[in-house]
Amino acid sequence: MTDARTAEELIAEAAAAPVDGWGFEWLAGRATEERPPWGYARLVGERMARTHAALDVDTGGGEVLAETPYPPKVLVATEAWPPNVPVARRNLRPLGATVVAVAPDSALPFRDDAFDLVVSRHPVRTDWAETARVLRPGGTYLSQQIGAGTMRELSEAILGPLPPPDSRHPEDAVAAAEAAGLTVVDLRRATLRATFHDIGAVVWFLRKVVWTVPGFTVDRHRPALLALHRRIVEQGPFVAQAQRFLLEATHP
Repeated sequence: MTDARTAEELIAEAAAAPVDGWGFEWLAGRATEERPPWGYARLVGERMARTHAALDVDTGGGEVLAETPYPPKVLVATEAWPPNVPVARRNLRPLGATVVAVAPDSALPFRDDAFDLVVSRHPVRTDWAETARVLRPGGTYLSQQIGAGTMRELSEAILGPLPPPDSRHPEDAVAAAEAAGLTVVDLRRATLRATFHDIGAVVWFLRKVVWTVPGFTVDRHRPALLALHRRIVEQGPFVAQAQRFLLEATHP
């Protein structure tokens, strides 16, 4: 069911809503996305329960890591977007985790062989050499990542036709992990249905998931937003395909 408010009202509401952290509660009742079948949070929890020292890279607001039922003795998370850091510290305080603010694309500020487990959900960029460096021999890297061409339908609805994606291919991640000295032991892929019921949900999503439409602003992309609003009103919810892959690797 589409929202009866005007496009401008929906857009203004979404443009003013906060996008701190990495939770998506604001979209409740307005947009949905299927979850990958492997259950990333459950897999992380299982591995955390048998780990002494673990690192979560690009933790966002710590929302996923906070679900860990049995945290290890040493638990550290990094985050590069300043507004997320206090959110992550608040969410992860009950686990006794330390949240470290880092600069984008910087080296991990930890000694060699520091962790038995490194995890990362939807990392901005995986530094495979740094990941291998901080993993102890026998340690594990587990990551759910954004796949190539994710949400392409939404990107093209705002930007027009795009060339084929040239990054975030699972095969490239496998090659990079192995080049860094890791051994990939599991790779899974999933295509997931994402549904937007009103243009406000689209605006909020694009403000939060910034790589979908790089440089997105309401003013710059207003004509495309209004056209998409009309399409939703006339044809029903807008559907896009989210691409995800799970990669697990070990440090020999």
